[in-house]
Amino acid sequence: MKILVSGAAGFIGFHLVKKLAERGDEVVGLDCINDYYDVGLKYARLLETGINKEKIEYNKTIKSSKYEKYRFIQLKLEDREGISGLFKTEKFDAVCNLAAQAGVRYSIKNPYAYVDSNISGFVNILEASRHSGVAHLVYASSSSVYGLNSEMPFSTSHNVDHPISLYAASKKSNELMAHTYSYLFNLPTTGLRFFTVYGPWGRPDMALFLFCRAIIEGKPIDVYNHGDMKRDFTYIDDIINCVAKVIDRPAAPSKDWNPALPDPASSVAPYKIYNIGNNSPVKLLDFIEAIEHSIGKKAFKNMLGMQPGDVCATWADVDDLVRDFNYKPATPIVDGVKKFIEWYIKFYGVKL
Repeated sequence: MKILVSGAAGFIGFHLVKKLAERGDEVVGLDCINDYYDVGLKYARLLETGINKEKIEYNKTIKSSKYEKYRFIQLKLEDREGISGLFKTEKFDAVCNLAAQAGVRYSIKNPYAYVDSNISGFVNILEASRHSGVAHLVYASSSSVYGLNSEMPFSTSHNVDHPISLYAASKKSNELMAHTYSYLFNLPTTGLRFFTVYGPWGRPDMALFLFCRAIIEGKPIDVYNHGDMKRDFTYIDDIINCVAKVIDRPAAPSKDWNPALPDPASSVAPYKIYNIGNNSPVKLLDFIEAIEHSIGKKAFKNMLGMQPGDVCATWADVDDLVRDFNYKPATPIVDGVKKFIEWYIKFYGVKL
């Protein structure tokens, strides 16, 4: 297939590009390369896929020196003409939209960045997809859409009408907009609610990265809600293997959908929502202990209260993924943390 992967310089997008390119798909990666976090890490990811920083020009595709069928373009999702032109030229079979303004706490301080990228930008992806005949649009949603819901594990059949951050609200809006396009224009769309993805090449604003760096440098780590938190940490390889399978299987109308008792995760339209998580929540203090064990140093913990927009626990119900894709996360938290720290030490040249 010919597949567009937006967010190709990001954590998940980078790994997905490698997966698709290595299995033989023709791939176009897209990223605006913004400075939300260290652009040096983004350029390093691109270089790992054969894209040299010096050759990048805005709205110009360049070829990878590593993968024969991979090209990259720097482009903003909110660039309506640029996105439309790219889709008209390339005529993608499938699109995996992973590009977004990320971060819960950042959305409290910089709301317009989320409206521009996650809402206006997503409309541009939807419009371009339907006008160019894309056969399947897969897009990143988030576990944060569950908001105030406290029923565990989180199921796609649960109500998600009470988000507690603009980031979560923007992801919920993506699901609503996708359903509209699936219904009106018969565009198959599949939304993936990711649960705390971690692993090598991860984001510097995520807990594992922050904790690892601080512990190595002998600095204190901020532990929110006094450590009384759980997260459904999901290793990147488990995520990517499943995303690739989802791309290959376009969403289809549900034959059993009942408008009197509507299932939020499916429709009479070709629309589907999945949780994509480990289905095994880990206590935050156990997670920190795994990091300490791998590094060989104890953390100095700065115990703090709950942050605005945060939730106490996440836990993904993935029964439909298991049923539809034989999805079985296989990476224990201890092994996943160890692999991240090995990458971190090598990438940054750290000596313990």
